[in-house]
Amino acid sequence: MDEQLTIAIEDPRSPDGRAIVERFFTDIVGRYWGRPASPSEVEQAMLDEPSDDLRDDDGFFLVIRDGARVVGCGGVRFIEPGVGELTRVFIDHDARGRGAGRSLINALETVSARRDVRTLRLTVRSDLSEAHRLYQRLGYEAVDPFSTSPYADHHLAKKLGAAT
Repeated sequence: MDEQLTIAIEDPRSPDGRAIVERFFTDIVGRYWGRPASPSEVEQAMLDEPSDDLRDDDGFFLVIRDGARVVGCGGVRFIEPGVGELTRVFIDHDARGRGAGRSLINALETVSARRDVRTLRLTVRSDLSEAHRLYQRLGYEAVDPFSTSPYADHHLAKKLGAAT
């Protein structure tokens, strides 16, 4: 990871948290439609799929910063004892290629293990091919579907080791 990049827990409702979640939705909504997302589409997606539960006893949310600027995020939602779901994993386009995604996922796994999560699972849309490849390189494997979401093209999971 680049020396300037740092990762920390953030409340997704904070100004920095909300801003990076908005950029996440701008990216994925635009990719889904194959055109730039409108502000109203992004706001609707944020209402339809809130991130407020990525805190306290329900989960956690991490941001990655380049100096003071937030350039990425990722969260884990606790599904049941021992099981968490990766969500909102995103790196700004201009910060990609510096190991930020790998570092962020490693941090999400580390915090998850410390919070007694033994399995992390996630869904990925087919158009997010670079994310799908990264998850596979990091040991996430195809599993039976666990979501009926129309945006869940691939279902992946990884067993985590004990927290250190």
